[in-house]
Amino acid sequence: MPRPLQALIHLDALQHNLQRARDCAPDARVWAVVKAHAYGHGLQRVFEGLRSADGFALLDIAEAQRLRDLDWRGPILLIEGVFDARDLEWCSRLNLWHVVHCEEQINWLAQHKSEWPHRVFLKMNTGMNRLGFTPQAFRNAWLRLSALPQVDEVSFITHFSDADSPKGISQQAEVFLTHTADLSGERSLCNSAATLRHAHDPAIRGDWIRPGVMLYGASPDYPEHDATHWNLQPAMTLHSKLIGIQHLQAGDTVGYGSTFTADREMRIGVVACGYADGYPRHAPTGTPVLVDGVRVPLIGRVSMDMLAVDLSLVPQAHLGTEVTLWGRGPHHSLLSIDEVAQHCGTIGYELMCALSPRVPVEVLQPHQG
Repeated sequence: MPRPLQALIHLDALQHNLQRARDCAPDARVWAVVKAHAYGHGLQRVFEGLRSADGFALLDIAEAQRLRDLDWRGPILLIEGVFDARDLEWCSRLNLWHVVHCEEQINWLAQHKSEWPHRVFLKMNTGMNRLGFTPQAFRNAWLRLSALPQVDEVSFITHFSDADSPKGISQQAEVFLTHTADLSGERSLCNSAATLRHAHDPAIRGDWIRPGVMLYGASPDYPEHDATHWNLQPAMTLHSKLIGIQHLQAGDTVGYGSTFTADREMRIGVVACGYADGYPRHAPTGTPVLVDGVRVPLIGRVSMDMLAVDLSLVPQAHLGTEVTLWGRGPHHSLLSIDEVAQHCGTIGYELMCALSPRVPVEVLQPHQG
């Protein structure tokens, strides 16, 4: 039989989380952000769960082509715009909307020969300092774009750097709203954190929201708020089984580097999951794992294909007992990917995106849970 490690994608959770985004931003349309292989979940796998979105936002033309191949005929937004003048031909061919964040992209548009004008989102750098025109240069960029026959409608977009923290969005939002106040066009401000925390304000909500990680059931402002607080459901479960049992005496060590030493007699379990599967090698002793739905600590160093857990709290565990690395466990148990990530000194986004291609993935229909 195959190795027992498997990832499950829950379409019911995707549908639920998308509705949560809508609930937070009444009257706004929703870009479902599916960049980075849909945050590691797989674009084709999540499509049915997110099909009711108003549009999809992503980075690569290849991803956009996959969506068109899935028979998606609605809006698709390239949220970093085009990377080369030749990409504009693909935008025309696939009917893609795209962000414009620099003068070079305007120059490419001005030289582009297209039968149909393009729909663009002009990006303002309000303090994130990654992409976008400064507020002072924004109006001239808008004037240039508006004068091009290659451009149909100009909308406006920015990205918040601190929507998930106490610093908040007020300063950036004020800059954006002030410098677009007298310009006609749709607006998009809110990522996941801003959608959950600030989209009750119609000015912040704008015309389009851009939920990303919240669609996949992680909290963008963890640990201040966990996914349960925001009524989000995990869209991915990573689960495996115990493939070995060991009995330790006080003084015995576990794993490479002997980083864990037993201080008593212990029964431990070996799990078929390791860093080659995307589970972080640097996960420390104490990182939570569910065995038969019971929370137990990881012990010792994660190796390429295996990790070890303390079975002291699960005396009934045996070879083949189910192990949940994150997501939905047996007996209605849950283990947040955010909590696992925090123990590892990272964020849930990274763990999702790091899932290895060698891990088999099954998509569960809503009635399967």
